[in-house]
Amino acid sequence: MADNVAQGIENMSLEGDKKLKGLQKKNDKKKAAKEGSPSSGGKKVCEMKPPPEFIASRLVMWDRLKAEQDAEMAAKVPVDITVTLPDGKTVPGQSWRTTPYDIASGISKGLADSCVVAKVNGEVWDLDRVLEGDVKLELIKFDDDEGQAVFWHSSAHILGEAMERVYGGHLCYGPPIEQGFYYDMHSADVNVKDEDYKVLDDLVKNIVKEKQPFERLTMKKSDLMEMFKYNEFKLRILREKVTTETTTVYRCGPLIDLCRGPHVRHTGKIKSMACTKSSATYWEGNSEAESLQRIYGISFPDNKLMKEWKLFQEEAAKRDHRKIGVQQDLFFFHELSPGSCFFQPKGAHIYNKLLSFLKEEYWKRGFQEVISPNIYNHKLWQTSGHWEHYAENMFRFDIEKEAFGLKP
Repeated sequence: MADNVAQGIENMSLEGDKKLKGLQKKNDKKKAAKEGSPSSGGKKVCEMKPPPEFIASRLVMWDRLKAEQDAEMAAKVPVDITVTLPDGKTVPGQSWRTTPYDIASGISKGLADSCVVAKVNGEVWDLDRVLEGDVKLELIKFDDDEGQAVFWHSSAHILGEAMERVYGGHLCYGPPIEQGFYYDMHSADVNVKDEDYKVLDDLVKNIVKEKQPFERLTMKKSDLMEMFKYNEFKLRILREKVTTETTTVYRCGPLIDLCRGPHVRHTGKIKSMACTKSSATYWEGNSEAESLQRIYGISFPDNKLMKEWKLFQEEAAKRDHRKIGVQQDLFFFHELSPGSCFFQPKGAHIYNKLLSFLKEEYWKRGFQEVISPNIYNHKLWQTSGHWEHYAENMFRFDIEKEAFGLKP
């Protein structure tokens, strides 16, 4: 049945088929030429030697301003403070000297080293950031949602460092997500490929082995505009998002990035990390803005959790409804409508039964049925958040210079 339908689709227009073949030949030629060009990624990627020039100039400014901040911190006169733990126990400390890690170490070295981050008076706080007065202190581990978010955010910075050192691109956003993290990069000369992952993963292992500390620095907006003058995307963030005279940056190794933090103590805390996939996206989800390269990753504080995660992914792949449905003759897919299924008789029967069941249940509960459009202006998807988070996975197109998207 599937073969007959597919054959019918392919025979709809011989003329159209000829045109498609002609376009395919042109695309193949372009692809072959592109793969032969070193700037397009035809050449095997590796760490850049020497590194991009902007890294050195960035570090020079960091060293100067960090030394000034450290001197100011050392000059502050400490006073005795009280640190209150969740169980009500109090621990003495000193302002501008004692850190959450110091408090945790006083309880247990094992506890201190198993923590990802702290919460100080309800605010997530670097373990190595000094306390400024009397506080209520919580110690957060990886099994906490906030601990995972910080852990994966720090992992994104490690990935960003590797991306700068391999591609020399300009980093954009690198947030934690529900399962892992990603980093966006702009480069006119680079197309990330699956075979690049090993290069990135190997460099990440070295970064982790070096135990690069995550360091926090408060900087003036004017200084940041100078530091990131090479990166138009960071300048946009500073101009459009930063409304205060100062904000913070974090450093690990040669990477310095705009960031509110907090982070893990050092890169050595990321025991197991891997690149998982890459895709194209747009700056802030705007299809009229620059195209970016996005690399996704996952990480854990031990190898056992990584093995469990990979096993789960393998099992999930075995239960992929897209494969099972085809195997059971419920539906099939065709390149003329990527991502959409063609329901066969068995599949259509199940589809209609489910649809009838849902409608009946809605009617029982007093709902009325309406029918709304499937296509909307991108302004609606920006309001809903889809455009920012899922734009690259939506079917999008332009009508009279306005971007539209199909309902997900």
